[in-house]
Amino acid sequence: MQLAAHEAEAVHAVPLPDSPWCLFLDVDGTLLELASTPGSVVVEASLLALLEKLQRAAGGALALVSGRTIVDLDRLFSPLRLPIAGTHGCERRNAQGETRVAPVVREQLDTLRAKLGEMVQRHPGLLLEDKGAALALHYLQAPQLEREVRAEVALLAAPLVPEFALLNGHAVIEIKPAMHTKESAIDGFLAEQPFIGRKPAFLGDDITDYAGFNAVRRAGGLAIAVGPRVTAEWRLPGTRAVRRWLEQLSEHK
Repeated sequence: MQLAAHEAEAVHAVPLPDSPWCLFLDVDGTLLELASTPGSVVVEASLLALLEKLQRAAGGALALVSGRTIVDLDRLFSPLRLPIAGTHGCERRNAQGETRVAPVVREQLDTLRAKLGEMVQRHPGLLLEDKGAALALHYLQAPQLEREVRAEVALLAAPLVPEFALLNGHAVIEIKPAMHTKESAIDGFLAEQPFIGRKPAFLGDDITDYAGFNAVRRAGGLAIAVGPRVTAEWRLPGTRAVRRWLEQLSEHK
């Protein structure tokens, strides 16, 4: 993979975490290029091999931290079975394979689910992603509707606040349990083996990843922004630069 000069320069500018290290990775926009729909992304064999190498180098202390569900992530990254925080921390599987899910009754979202379904019927280009404990309305294929979508979803979700929170991401607005975040998920991993006592790094590309940045900063680790939508102490310009930095990390002792 040949990097442009500015990408290579950015990769060299981002330090590697102190050893022993652990790693937390957002998926869409960080490991994978954003696609028109969540189901159209592709995970190459080379990425699977890199993640497996990183997991070995970290003594198992590598986790995906994503807005996708654990089931969806397992499908994408099969045959790997990694520690995962899914649905922005509402689901978490630790390194021992134990999974905890936010105690959300699916019926709490029934009315909102139906109303969002009606919006999708009215507006071609919208996509409703039902994650069980959370709902995500995507408008990447109808960007002209952004203001209308955000306003209507905020109004419809108001009765669920403060138990649920709205997350505004890249061309998506999500309704999820408020007490579970990427920050709480990373905190949970850092309190467990094999993550405990290691210096963490977290890479993310969207405003939903600021919570994860907070967690690794408190632990003295590296917050690394990917692309133009977020800022942190360190930055990589895109997924190609992320892959190159991870390749360097996989060799870091």
